[in-house]
This record gives sequence, structure tokens and C-alpha cells, in this order.
Amino acid sequence: MRFFEQFSVEGRSALVTGGASGLGLAYVEVLAENGARVTLADIDIEAAEREAARLREQGFTVQAQALDVADRAQSAEVFEAHVRGFDGLDIVFANAGVDPGAGFWNPGGWRNAEGQVDTFDPERWDRTIAINLTGTFNTLRLAATYMKPQRRGAIVVTSSNAAIITEPVVGLPYMPAKAGVSHMVRQLALELAEFGIRVNTIAPGGFVTNIGGGWLKDPEVRRSWDAKVPLGQLAEPEQIKALALYLASDASSYMTGAQLVIDGGTSLGRVG
Repeated sequence: MRFFEQFSVEGRSALVTGGASGLGLAYVEVLAENGARVTLADIDIEAAEREAARLREQGFTVQAQALDVADRAQSAEVFEAHVRGFDGLDIVFANAGVDPGAGFWNPGGWRNAEGQVDTFDPERWDRTIAINLTGTFNTLRLAATYMKPQRRGAIVVTSSNAAIITEPVVGLPYMPAKAGVSHMVRQLALELAEFGIRVNTIAPGGFVTNIGGGWLKDPEVRRSWDAKVPLGQLAEPEQIKALALYLASDASSYMTGAQLVIDGGTSLGRVG
């Protein structure tokens, strides 16, 4: 076998949650571009259908589905439709997540009145945990349901470097949700290894996406965040594609329970 053939996902069946923009869309693109048949699932069905149509026009096999990962019944319907339409399930990217709003510190350098633990809106806490943690559980539960009988599968979960560092400008529930996701992956990797199912985590740092209303696309905000990154700048979604393909393919066939940090060195601390 030529080395690059290990990275092939040709003909495989993949489902990506939160796939209509940002990192999720990058996952959808790299899978489709390399021959996988992909369900792009997202709560924003208009964006999902638009991106799926764009990729189909390029000759790729992509279908869109509306999905709120916190809704267990809808999640089950989406998985069932995917398996029925694509005759199985080989790859799942559990990527859907939300930004909980501002943290206790504002990027401008002052306390945020609504981001303190004693002022934080409990409903925002509940919704963030419901999507970022419980929604991930819902996705992984269904992935295991379909993958265990076939005794194979690759599951990739989007966590964050927020699982291992503190970040005062990020809303409180994001950190424990992502830490929980990362540990859940380790637990499930151990549980599902017997069935030939690999479960790994990508832990991104700052990528320029639409999260938080796309605030990182503002040049002034972007400059302040670039300055925090040891490699000098935030990343674009395109830069996560190779790692995603690696974890989805047989190239990572002996890897499970891993958390791969891709953050330009941010979690190492600051220099200078």
C-alpha cells in the first residue's frame, strides 16, 4: 500500500453535526473532497442546504439535514435517515456547539458585567451544556448504536483547548462543557475499543469562524487575538482539514482516546 492510500475515505459514509459553517463545514468539505458520502447536519437548515448544494454542484455527494443535537428524537431521525440513505455509517464528526456569550473579562481589558458567575444567565448555562455536552452525548450514543453491530467506525469529537486552559473572555459554561466532552471521549474510547470503534478528539484554539457572531473577523479584535498565539496568528478553518482527514481515515487506525490540540501553541502559555 502506498502511504497516502491510508488517508482515503473513498466511498465511506460520514455524518457531521454543526456542519454548515466554520470547522464543521471544513470537516464536511475534506470528507466530501476525498470521496466520502456526507450528511451535513445543522440547526441552521438554510445554511446547511446552501452548502450541501454548493458541494453537490462540484460533484460531491452531500445531503443536508436539520438537526438540534439537544433534541434526542430529531437526532435519532437524522441518524436513521443517514444510514438508510447511505447504507451504513462509517464516520461521525460530533462537532455541533454554541458560544455561551462573553466571559468575566472583556477583550478590551475590563470586567464584563453580565459574565460574572453571580450575574451569568442560568438559561444560557443550561442551553450551552445541553448542546455542547449533552448534545455530544446524544450524537455519540447514536454513533455507537449503529457502529457496534458492524464492529468498526471512526468518531471524531470537537472539543477545545478550553478543556485544558482557562480563558477569561469566554463564557463560563463553555469550559466545563468542553472538559466534559474531552473526558467523555476517553471513557468511550475505552468502552468501544472492543468493537473496533475509534473515538478521538480535536481540541482547537482560535479559528476564525462565525462563532460568537463572527467577532474574530473584526480586524481590531483579530489583531489582539493574533498577539496571544505563539505561532503569530489565528487559524483559518482550512488548516484543520488534514488533521480531520487523518482521524477519519485508516491513517490513524491505531489511535483512540487521543486529544489532539491544534491551537498554534496557545495552550503552552505566552512568550515575551
